[in-house]
Amino acid sequence: MAITNTNFQNVALAISSYAQERWTEEKRINSTGMVTGSADIDTSRESFTGQMRWYKPLDATVNIASLSNAADGSYTEISTDIANYIKSARTIGSKQVNLQRIISQQDGLAYFARSFAESRAQDEHAAILAALKGVAASEAAVGAGIVGFDTIPDNDTGAFIDVNSNGAFGAAATGENDERKLIDSGATGAARGERLFRAMGMFYKDYEPDYVYMITSPEIMADLRAANLVDEDRIQDGNMTFQTIFGGKFRLLMTRAAQGDLSAGANVNAQSNKTTFLVKPNSIAFAEIPMPVATEVDRDAAAYAGGGSTDIWYRYGFVAHPLGYDWAGSTSAFASNTTLAAAASWNRKVDPLNLGILPIFHS
Repeated sequence: MAITNTNFQNVALAISSYAQERWTEEKRINSTGMVTGSADIDTSRESFTGQMRWYKPLDATVNIASLSNAADGSYTEISTDIANYIKSARTIGSKQVNLQRIISQQDGLAYFARSFAESRAQDEHAAILAALKGVAASEAAVGAGIVGFDTIPDNDTGAFIDVNSNGAFGAAATGENDERKLIDSGATGAARGERLFRAMGMFYKDYEPDYVYMITSPEIMADLRAANLVDEDRIQDGNMTFQTIFGGKFRLLMTRAAQGDLSAGANVNAQSNKTTFLVKPNSIAFAEIPMPVATEVDRDAAAYAGGGSTDIWYRYGFVAHPLGYDWAGSTSAFASNTTLAAAASWNRKVDPLNLGILPIFHS
């Protein structure tokens, strides 16, 4: 925190001490069970990117044993695949004029040091949310989404649900009068959440997870509460407590950050200008990158006519990678939140049934 106001003494006369504004005690994505560490991420590689390799699920050839036919049975092939991931390095710095402490009686750098961990956690939260947006945008760019319970995403089908498209939810919405929200306020009781369950069933089919994290907006949270769908009991998840709906099936995580309006794209209905994410546990791999000089202090004794100044810099790095996807963005620079949120940055690598992130577009 740089205290540079030349008229600070006037402020000092008006107040007797400093008060610290509290940090918001929010549920950040990087603190939830949807984020997992991964031993497959090796940040020591001499590149902006790295690779993860894994065994693909067996497509087993099942033979029927015979006592009369001596022919050999058919073998099952074992295959592997790789996915690229991108590194991100971030810095946070602050400057203080040393002699200002005579006037302010406060050490701004000490406050900066105390607050660094909170600033870093908030930045990591924003980076993971950006990656989720990028996944949604990349899937919407592939083609039309899943429109019914029998739709299986392929190379021409996006792994997303658009509740305003033509299909399981009805005819395609064409205007404000027939737009569809995720929560149906016109229905009665639990039926108000039918669209949510339809979307989940259309995507996960007979491999539905026990529970998912639901990243949604304050508007949808208000709809859920107004519809009396929020469970009275809460779920303890590590050191966090979640509000849930439908008996703990959906663990609610609210963020004020814009979650993506892809309605201008050819594959998303023009009335679907909001995005809600359903994310299975352990769907985002996260790894810290050790920094060569994580904390550095620079003092300039001659600055400010010999009064001196002090700079302090914190550096940290991480890999935030949605499992099931391949990094397709720039390989010559650290990833920013803008690149993490870009459709061109991600390509799907696994069978859609193994994906852990479901974007739902709605009004």
